[in-house]
Amino acid sequence: MHIISFANNKGGVGKTTSALAVAHTLHAQGLGVLLVDADPQANASKTFAAPASTVPAGLGEVLEGRCSLAEALEQPAPGLWLLRATSDLARQEKVLGSQPDYVFALRELLTERFPLPAVQVVVLDTPPNLGPLTVAALVASQHVFVPLKPEFFASEGMTALLAMVARLRKSFAPQLRVSGIFFTEYARSYRRALHHQVVASIEQDPQLTGLVLRTTIRENVALPESQSMGQSIHAWSPSSNGASDYRELSNEIRAILAI
Repeated sequence: MHIISFANNKGGVGKTTSALAVAHTLHAQGLGVLLVDADPQANASKTFAAPASTVPAGLGEVLEGRCSLAEALEQPAPGLWLLRATSDLARQEKVLGSQPDYVFALRELLTERFPLPAVQVVVLDTPPNLGPLTVAALVASQHVFVPLKPEFFASEGMTALLAMVARLRKSFAPQLRVSGIFFTEYARSYRRALHHQVVASIEQDPQLTGLVLRTTIRENVALPESQSMGQSIHAWSPSSNGASDYRELSNEIRAILAI
């Protein structure tokens, strides 16, 4: 089972959009996929219909021991599972961060007695910070993919994330790798000189050699539309730039994962 995270120490870079679109794409390509919403904003979870149960169950409730992982999992479609973020996850993250072994919480959850043998890829959406849930998600992962808008402050957030990954690899997660950086709301054909300068500086950085993926995600209104309608980008607008770009990105990710 491959566990991948989408992370950046900066909001508004397309992290949740990318986690959702890649999870939907891998599922459409025939893989068993579990999407874990580890972001207290719960934006990924909001794109799925609310569960029929009146008692909310999600990641936080599992981490608190109030229910099992099997009890909290939802199955929006055959071969696609969801572990949602519920409204109390922000408080639950504070409790999690007070525990001395919190860094291992998600790794233990996703690797010990995991109830879904059909899952081939776990996709983790993380908060736009380097708090306890992001750290736990990274420690659980083998690969982290970094969405990045070609802007100065976004690249600063990426730098902080890369430093955190290096520390976690050394102390807790030797399996963890930054496996790709990809640009969002960007295309090489756009006429935005500043964006091109930021992209060029990142591609020429010797510390990032080989990490910048070929695929870029263009601006596309179909992506937020599909989320507001509770559909995957492939169901909502299969011929859109958004669907095309995330198919290409998912193919790159599959090549890295060798699946």
